[in-house]
Amino acid sequence: MLEQNGVFWYSLDNVSEMIIICDERGVITYANRSAIGKLKYDSGICGQYITELLPEEFTITENKLTVKCQLGEESQNTVIYRKNRTCFPVRIKVLTYPAYSESVYICMVTDVSMEVFYEKKAKSASQENEEAQKVKTEFVANVTHELRTPVHGILGNAQELIRDETERNKLKHLHLIERGCHDMNAIINNILDFSKLDAGKFVLEQRKFRFRDMIEYIKGNHSKRIIEKGLDFSITVSPEIPEYIIGDELRIVQILNNLISNAYKFTSVGSIHVEVIKSMQSGNNIKLFFMVVDTGIGIKKEDQSKLFQSFSQVDASITRKYGGTGLGLNICKQLVELMSGGIYVESERGKGSIFSFDIWVECAEECPKEKDNEEISQTYEENEKAMLQKLHFMTENQVSELIWKYGTPENKAEIDKKMSKLILCIEMENWEKAEMFADTVKQLLEEAPREIKSAALRMKLSVQRGDYQKAADAYEGLKNVLP
Repeated sequence: MLEQNGVFWYSLDNVSEMIIICDERGVITYANRSAIGKLKYDSGICGQYITELLPEEFTITENKLTVKCQLGEESQNTVIYRKNRTCFPVRIKVLTYPAYSESVYICMVTDVSMEVFYEKKAKSASQENEEAQKVKTEFVANVTHELRTPVHGILGNAQELIRDETERNKLKHLHLIERGCHDMNAIINNILDFSKLDAGKFVLEQRKFRFRDMIEYIKGNHSKRIIEKGLDFSITVSPEIPEYIIGDELRIVQILNNLISNAYKFTSVGSIHVEVIKSMQSGNNIKLFFMVVDTGIGIKKEDQSKLFQSFSQVDASITRKYGGTGLGLNICKQLVELMSGGIYVESERGKGSIFSFDIWVECAEECPKEKDNEEISQTYEENEKAMLQKLHFMTENQVSELIWKYGTPENKAEIDKKMSKLILCIEMENWEKAEMFADTVKQLLEEAPREIKSAALRMKLSVQRGDYQKAADAYEGLKNVLP
């Protein structure tokens, strides 16, 4: 150990931290091995002035040391100089200790060179990442804009030709071009939204709107094509929801449109139902809970985690059969989270799906005050559970497994329903819808005898070719072999 002025100092030579002690005049009286090694003084550091090592923290005036940094346990960032006058960043604590008539100063110095190096490296990487993200966002925006221009040009010309064209075969091709342009526009919009969300540059536009008018707009948007597909469609809104709310109407519509479109895409028999309830209130803010219920193909439990990932589909055959980029549900998830909510799915293969999401919105006028938040919250949760049970009951009972079992009354009734829709579409030469009904009829006859299954396949292939006479003949051929 080291003895100085009758005070015993324990040897600190093996400590990795630099320890430097000086007197009131600023003369260094002790430095441990770490300090000697890192400052390149060999053994000649004692007798030097502390101001040569730490000039930013100490000065000497009239042979008296002045400490400019704060004394105590708090660490401070500074630089320390080596013997060759090069410096490096450190963190120091300066303590004072009285020894007889004078004081000594103890400097505990930690080398933070690597910390500073990695901080600068991380900052540089972050800046590079931001620049790359900016370039990517601008690139996507420019490309989508450039794509949209020719797509709109093709769409406009196709629609002009549709108005003047009378030949059925040419009209069929023009309608395919028109449909392709609409699909391309939807994909472009999805990519642009995804890019903005990914870059964190998406901003919600909060404004006052009439909630039930929005629901009527959504219903009008989807009811015709859903009913034409032979499905039942309904929307129910809880009377507790105020007439006017403040939120991003456009994005709420986008989420609902996406979920209803998915339900339409994957449901061939049964119904689609939308339910909206008020599930919570906090002051003038309310939480709305939306449920979109379908009786479609359903999703396996192990596949449900893939649903909300970007560019992900449950399986590759889904993309081939139904189309889609795999961005829609991911965009819905991010939009819902921007509105302080969450999105969920409950589904079983072959028994339909319930997609639900909740969002926070503001009442446009003073909301009725709740008496007991805990009691009200519990009531809302019970209402939410009761609603989900009701919807589960609906999916389980509206599409009985008997529909898919060949020869049952339920199966026969559904085949009759779809066949009547199919022949109507063939007569009108609406081949897109005709193909949809032909596919559903084929599915309903999966357990039928071979002769009937073959007739259903021939009918589907004839419809796909868009040949009126062959499709009509194949329809009659299937109708004749059905019992």
